[in-house]
Amino acid sequence: MEKKMRFGIKSKIIIGYLIVIICLFIAFIVLNSQISSLQKERNFIIDHDIEVHDLTNRIEKHLLDMETGQRGYIITGEASYLEPYNSAASSWEKDYNALYQLLNNNPNQQEKLEKIKGSIQDWIEAAGEPTIALKKENNTKELQQFFEKDPGRQYMDDIRSQFTSFRNVEKKSTETRATELDEKNQKIKIGLYGLLFFVTLISLVIAVVLSNSIVNTIKEVTQTIKRITASKGELKGRIKVRSNDEIKDLGLATNALLENIEERNWLQTNLAHAVTMYQGIASVDKLAEKFLFTVSEMTGASFGAFYVREENDKGNLFVKQAAFADQKSEAGRASFLIGEGLIGQAALEKRTFVINDVPDTYQLIASGLGDVKPKSIFIVPVLFEDEVIAVIELASLHEFTALEQELISQVIETFGLTINGVIRRMEIARLLKESQAMTEELQAQSEELQTQSEELQMQSEELRMINEQLEERTKDAEEKSFELEAAKEDLEEKAHQLELNSQYKSEFLANMSHELRTPLNSILILSEMLEENAAKTLSEDEEEYARIIHSSGKDLLALINDILDLSKVESGKLDVLLAEMNMSELPDQIERNFSHVAEQKKVQLKINKEQDVPDIIHTDEKRFQQIVKNLLSNAFKFTESGSVTVSIQRVADHRLTTAMRTIDTDCWLEIAVADTGIGIPKEKHQLIFEAFQQADGATVRKYGGTGLGLSICSEFAKLLGGWISLSSEVGKGSTFTLYLPSLSNGLIDYEKVNFAYEEVAVSVEEPEAEITEIDHPVQPVEPSLQDDENVFQDKRVLIVDDDQRNIFALKTALAKQGMTIMTAHNGIECLEMMKNSEPFDLILMDIMMPQMDGYEAMQKIRGELKLVDLPIIALTAKAMKNDREKCLEAGASDYISKPLDLNQLFSVMRVWLVN
Repeated sequence: MEKKMRFGIKSKIIIGYLIVIICLFIAFIVLNSQISSLQKERNFIIDHDIEVHDLTNRIEKHLLDMETGQRGYIITGEASYLEPYNSAASSWEKDYNALYQLLNNNPNQQEKLEKIKGSIQDWIEAAGEPTIALKKENNTKELQQFFEKDPGRQYMDDIRSQFTSFRNVEKKSTETRATELDEKNQKIKIGLYGLLFFVTLISLVIAVVLSNSIVNTIKEVTQTIKRITASKGELKGRIKVRSNDEIKDLGLATNALLENIEERNWLQTNLAHAVTMYQGIASVDKLAEKFLFTVSEMTGASFGAFYVREENDKGNLFVKQAAFADQKSEAGRASFLIGEGLIGQAALEKRTFVINDVPDTYQLIASGLGDVKPKSIFIVPVLFEDEVIAVIELASLHEFTALEQELISQVIETFGLTINGVIRRMEIARLLKESQAMTEELQAQSEELQTQSEELQMQSEELRMINEQLEERTKDAEEKSFELEAAKEDLEEKAHQLELNSQYKSEFLANMSHELRTPLNSILILSEMLEENAAKTLSEDEEEYARIIHSSGKDLLALINDILDLSKVESGKLDVLLAEMNMSELPDQIERNFSHVAEQKKVQLKINKEQDVPDIIHTDEKRFQQIVKNLLSNAFKFTESGSVTVSIQRVADHRLTTAMRTIDTDCWLEIAVADTGIGIPKEKHQLIFEAFQQADGATVRKYGGTGLGLSICSEFAKLLGGWISLSSEVGKGSTFTLYLPSLSNGLIDYEKVNFAYEEVAVSVEEPEAEITEIDHPVQPVEPSLQDDENVFQDKRVLIVDDDQRNIFALKTALAKQGMTIMTAHNGIECLEMMKNSEPFDLILMDIMMPQMDGYEAMQKIRGELKLVDLPIIALTAKAMKNDREKCLEAGASDYISKPLDLNQLFSVMRVWLVN
């Protein structure tokens, strides 16, 4: 029989939709064709008719412009009125030709248009050009005669009449096309409705056919399922489907499901029956007999044997505990070792054996009619906790089906637990008897244990109380730890803020110093030159003005340096450099620096140095000199008459205090500066060591000063491991005593000061006793060289600075020494001048400049230009130590901070020019 062609639901639905889609596609093509034709006609009406009307209006406008221009010119005589006339006269024929081309499919309209053209040309020839020519000839009489007849008006009326007729024809043509377009549009609507009705009808027919073919088949399946449901669990009925589609697949799958459910029901029923048979059994042999009987009945087995594991001296042995239909012959064995025979092998591998080809020598199954060989053997191990505790062997006259094998396997899954439970109950019963004998002995021991338990309970209570106390203490410790952590975070935040404030302060002071030093440099240089009055052009009063300006500038410089010193000391960022200092030279240094001050103030200067003072001590000589100079400056400032006495001695051992003895030092020095000045009230002794403080306001007004000198001296003394004491009486004078250790073993940790490697300028309180220190070592200059004024003559010096004030001041001062001066305003100009001019003998280089700063310029001079030996002196308003180091690293030969001291500048220049 030929296989029936499969025509599924999916195919039916797809074919139905394809038919509908094809119909829609055909309808779309037809409709699109009609709409395209309609669109073309519509576009023609819009584009053609509008352009015709537009060109007609433009020609008429040109005519109007010519008429207006002609009349305006004739009336006014102004040539400007001819512009619209000439423009229209040159343009109207172009629009006429375009309109004529548009009407190539309408000869009647072209003929009318030709008549209009002729009329326009007649007007131009008869009225337009002649009248304009007469006006140009200023022939008023003929113009008057012409306008009395005015033939141009008749031409214009005819032209307007022709335009009106032309427009009416075009309007009728447009209306005709619009009417035809409406008729076509109506036909398209009717066709669209017809196509829609046709497609709808086809769709309904296809839907009815498809639904009937599907629904009828589903009804047959539904009726069969209802019959099976009405049979109250009887699953014998099956579904019959005649169609060859998915409904048939559903019916076959449903039949397979019913068969599977029927098998599951049989399986679950027998499993439930097998479970109930175990109840009430207390021995293994009875359990084995009951199991074999029940399973044989369920599966149709004709023979069965039950082997249970027992332990002996040979190991695990499986012994027969029960049999079903056993003949008690020698053919069967009573026991097996693991791995012996199929029983032992099943126990060893923990797997089931199914044998369908049974040998002839196998034990026969006996009945009343005779003996018969079994057809199939089923051997299955029984497991408990992954250990084989029994093996069951079944034999049947038919092959065990898969369902029967599954039944036996599922029964065995829980049967191991049952066997183990029975064995345990038997063991418990045996142990129960033994335990009864031990009960009395245990009772006695129990009483003893009860006593011990009470003692342990008391100890446990004590431990619990101790544990609670420990928990409370731990909780308190944790709370304190959290508080400390919060306090630590708060302190860290404040420390960070302080660090930022210090950084901002340092940046502000550095910028302030730079911005003040730059103009101050010009003030000091120019005022010093005016003070010298080399040309003798200034009066004595003007010289005094210059001296006051110069002195005020130096006062301002001292104030800037004092503020920087104090700031660095307060922030712990002052560099302390310990080295050997020659104390034998100190009296001479004091004499050189302050003898002229003593002479000016008519005050006697006394210096006493004891013999026990060591020649060499270890300290920071620069800071030491600053302290001594500040103390002497203050002494001279506040002493109007009398004397200033400096005493230098070693502190004797019997005078050493406890604090002095705790410091690791070679010796202690005592430098006392005594004066016969105004003195200081006792209640002000502590106040004057604070920043910006003096004894009273009158002192400030009379003697001036900022009150920073003693504060800086006190801080410097602390940094060097010492301190300053004061003894004073109002009206009798003051004695400031510096106690200082010799630190040969390095800095002490006594104040835990954090030293940084930064440098500040020298601070001296008395302006008139100002001592300018060079921030770097300068080689001594021989007197012969110092006196040689011709060393600067004709030397070519390049000044590089972006500040015109500094350039003017330096250029003026250097030119007076006979030098040839060139200037540049930044590093780029400097390099260009060096490349394009004669070599220079020396360069004075500012650092902070636009476009290219001094650092980069010096690097390029040393690198690109290969001028390694050319002296370059860096001049900068930045006075920090790292600024000096950066200048030297960039290639500077020497470094001087602004504002400049001309004597210092000339001294340094003389050294480098000679060397």
